[in-house]
Amino acid sequence: MTERLLVIDCATPALSIALFDDDALIASSHAELGRGHAEALMPAIAALPEGGRCDRILVDVGPGSFTGVRVGVAAAVSLGFGWDVPVEGYGCLDLVAAMARERLAPVSDFAVVMVGGHGELFWAIAPASDDSPLQDAPLAIHSTVIDTLAGMIDVQLIVGSGAQILIDAGAPGRAVPLLPDAREALRLPLPQRQRKPVPDYGRGADAKPMAAPRIRTPIEVR
Repeated sequence: MTERLLVIDCATPALSIALFDDDALIASSHAELGRGHAEALMPAIAALPEGGRCDRILVDVGPGSFTGVRVGVAAAVSLGFGWDVPVEGYGCLDLVAAMARERLAPVSDFAVVMVGGHGELFWAIAPASDDSPLQDAPLAIHSTVIDTLAGMIDVQLIVGSGAQILIDAGAPGRAVPLLPDAREALRLPLPQRQRKPVPDYGRGADAKPMAAPRIRTPIEVR
């Protein structure tokens, strides 16, 4: 008996979904929308065979677009609740690294760099080989100001949505733009596909606590 898997990925400008029967891809949709994921995601899933109904859901938990990550995780968790199926997550940079290994066959460790926010980039150093003892573990993600990262990174290959930004800022190496693609999700080793479906924003909250209101002492009237 086959198991049907729905993969949801909208943590970046790409809106990407895929439906699998075991390892066989049976339907998918992939488009670089930029914005509008919240409006486009559910109609895209509904257009899949049987409305995307599945036995298990896998979702990109980030880091990436703050809004996109929340939209994808919220949709996955809601569908999982409605269909009574398990929901698991995977990392955005982990998938981009897996895609880079398949498409580019790097010969040494390389950098995965994705656009963050507030002038920073999300990044990680990924092992080149599928045989690395670190291969199964999720990548260690950092968030660093662009100019600072350009001055400290030293690899031959930089992949991801922030790759060219980093090269333009003075980093060495070759830039290859890549966005995560749900159709490639099964390239991830199993441990990287078993994360909790909780948003990973890649850094602390941007919001700062508001100052406590100043309480005026009532003037006593005599």
